[in-house]
Amino acid sequence: MKIDAFCHIMPRPYYDRFLAIEPTIDVVNLRKRVSNIPALVDLNVRFKQMDEFGDYRQIINIAAPPVEFFGSRTVSRELSRIANEAMAELVRSHPDRFAGFSACVPMDDPEAAIEEFSYAVTHLGAVGAQIYTHVAGEAMDAERFDPFYARVADSGLLLQVHPCRSSAWPDYPTEQRSRYEIWWTFGWEYDLSAFMARIVFSGVLERHPALKLLIHHGGSMVPHFAGRVGPGWDQLGARTPESQREDVTGYPLTRRPIDYFKMMYADTALFGAAHALRCSIDFYGTDHVLFASDSPYDPERGSGYIRSTIENLHSIGLDEEEQQAIFSGNISRLLGRDLARR
Repeated sequence: MKIDAFCHIMPRPYYDRFLAIEPTIDVVNLRKRVSNIPALVDLNVRFKQMDEFGDYRQIINIAAPPVEFFGSRTVSRELSRIANEAMAELVRSHPDRFAGFSACVPMDDPEAAIEEFSYAVTHLGAVGAQIYTHVAGEAMDAERFDPFYARVADSGLLLQVHPCRSSAWPDYPTEQRSRYEIWWTFGWEYDLSAFMARIVFSGVLERHPALKLLIHHGGSMVPHFAGRVGPGWDQLGARTPESQREDVTGYPLTRRPIDYFKMMYADTALFGAAHALRCSIDFYGTDHVLFASDSPYDPERGSGYIRSTIENLHSIGLDEEEQQAIFSGNISRLLGRDLARR
């Protein structure tokens, strides 16, 4: 059994409401993107793709854009509820296809996010939640988000972290927009890595060590720059003048910075790059890596990344026990339920 722990979807009730809302320019661009991927909405297309992989099920979450992109707390709360009830219905109706769902939460209103998370977990059976790397440009280590992290940590469930950046974030300060989709290829990975660092140095994991953060795209840049994250950040402050001391003064930590990064979990959504997957597993360990494909955003619009990720996991030198842990064992252990059993 393979449990795909990070897959995107737009259930029909959510999709219809998404299309009806007055959009921002970034939402317009994302509408164009999702409208070209039938498997996000059409279950017949999705299920036909999934049939290729035998004993294979998905944990689903809502595809970008974040509900906070629509500019109104009222709308973000409304969309979150529609999304969660629709995903819960998909899991109930198709248990052979969907092993669970991650709740959509309105992080522009942290109190409402806690309420929606609690509702989704208690009444709908969510296995966790998905958040993004910022809320309208606000860093996710802001104090107002700490009660939300505390609530998720107490639940023992998984908090998926997805990058969030658009072409409005320029490549250089003298420019107005990012070019060549650099904002996506490299910008999203910087977003994830910056999120992780701010979570570490602000003390979120020091205060809430039970928080289970699943970092998309193989843990992003961190495994590949472990020397900078490790010995480099052991020298935090050595590159900063005294006049900027507040820039490197964070929450008192009791471990090396790199140890907090290794408390997080990574998925295997590396788009067929076997060498990158091997690096990620070497950094986090086979017990902190979850199989995930990022379906259906591959060039085939559904099957390609699933297939290539499975092939990678079979080709990079893992033994059978390690493969089983990544494919289904780790996610079952983290959630305290055997997801390999229908």
